[in-house]
Amino acid sequence: MEFTTEVATRLLISVLIGGIIGAEREYRNKSAGLRTLMLISLGSALFTILSMEIGEAHSPDRIAANIVQGIGFVGAGVIFSSSMGVNGVTTAATIWATAALGMCVGAGHEFIALGGCIALVGMLQVLIKIETWIDKIHRVHTYKIECIYEENILEHYEALLKQHHLSFARGRQSRINNIITSVWEAGGKRDDHDRFIHYILKDPQVQRFEF
Repeated sequence: MEFTTEVATRLLISVLIGGIIGAEREYRNKSAGLRTLMLISLGSALFTILSMEIGEAHSPDRIAANIVQGIGFVGAGVIFSSSMGVNGVTTAATIWATAALGMCVGAGHEFIALGGCIALVGMLQVLIKIETWIDKIHRVHTYKIECIYEENILEHYEALLKQHHLSFARGRQSRINNIITSVWEAGGKRDDHDRFIHYILKDPQVQRFEF
């Protein structure tokens, strides 16, 4: 295999594509940023070129086919679970798509890869605005309230949820001595959630509040 101008151009384009996508992820302070995605795009392009050169006569896709499997391990490494839920799925999908674009460049379809890069970055930019808008008009909170037990105390807090225009479903309840704990899943506008949280934080009856 000779290092020709064509090969050099493909590798440079793959680095450029990885850099563009990586810069967007770096700006969002994601776990897979500029260097990671540049390396993924470059590596995918290089493996594809090697696959086509080494297996030209019999199976030019043998090495390249394993990129899809291998990139799954990298993607799995950025997905993690926390108290806020599962995070990193979008970054993992971005890694997967970047590898596909790198393969596209390595196979000689540079313009398709550049178009895919523009589409990918555009989606990441536009969809986050849509997600922010959706989060503003509807978000779901889990509320856990501990308070001194009184008759109809749970109904009192459910009435407050209704007053703040929040739909809800009651979860588990428990009582230890004179302290009762209850959990609600509530959905509604962000401003309504904020007002409800502010109200409960000032409630002297509440011993503990998680939200």
